[in-house]
Amino acid sequence: MSRRQVSSTRRLVDSGNFSFAGALHSKSRSSPFLSIGLVLLGAFLLIAYAYSGSGVFGGGKEALSKVEGDFSCTLEVQSAIPILKKAYGDGMHKVLHVGPDTCSVVSQLLKEEGTEAWGLDPYDTEDADAKCKSLVRKGIVRVADIKFPLPYRAKSFSLVIVSDALDYLSPKYLNKTLPEFARVAADGLVIFTGSPGQQRAKVAELSKFGRPAKMRSSSWWIRFFVQTSLEENEAAIKKFEQAALKRSYKPTCQVFHLKPHH
Repeated sequence: MSRRQVSSTRRLVDSGNFSFAGALHSKSRSSPFLSIGLVLLGAFLLIAYAYSGSGVFGGGKEALSKVEGDFSCTLEVQSAIPILKKAYGDGMHKVLHVGPDTCSVVSQLLKEEGTEAWGLDPYDTEDADAKCKSLVRKGIVRVADIKFPLPYRAKSFSLVIVSDALDYLSPKYLNKTLPEFARVAADGLVIFTGSPGQQRAKVAELSKFGRPAKMRSSSWWIRFFVQTSLEENEAAIKKFEQAALKRSYKPTCQVFHLKPHH
């Protein structure tokens, strides 16, 4: 096709139509720039369309979060701290949080007056920020495999809060781990766990957690608590629900309140 254009131009030049030939040359030189401009314009429009939250990109950040699995019960714990304080009162004076990103929960708990906070991360903290590494150096946050006995004495903490940790354990390990949490708690054990249909682990994190999250129903957990001789804390459940109602707080995770082992 390009060869025919060149020969046509030559015939026009030979016949003396220099003005038309010059215009044709000018058009051929400008066409690559025009194409590049159109490509850039198209890319800009696509980006603007994506951020507008319409069409196939509808749902904005929320839709993106669902695709990536950007969901966390540990974030839920942070927003639920005022509710937990109402439900447990003095039981919040010495708290252990267990779960990934425990540094964020511990940091927030330490801001609460009269509250000692400790953390146990089931996974490594190599990528943690400087503040978290400082908590690890001070011994406030520890890294330990929760499939084995916890490195604490019985009733070491008034309240134990667990999030984003149990969904990755099989029943074989849950049989050992849950009683351990109840063992080190003096006043209560609170578990934040995902609901069926929720997706938390990003594909890149599967190697860290070892397995995809298993979202279990409320009835499954209740049966499991009975099998492991753990009782639900009816008094704490009632206080938590009342405090949540007053603050218009609706958990996106399942929240279970259990009695400690005596």
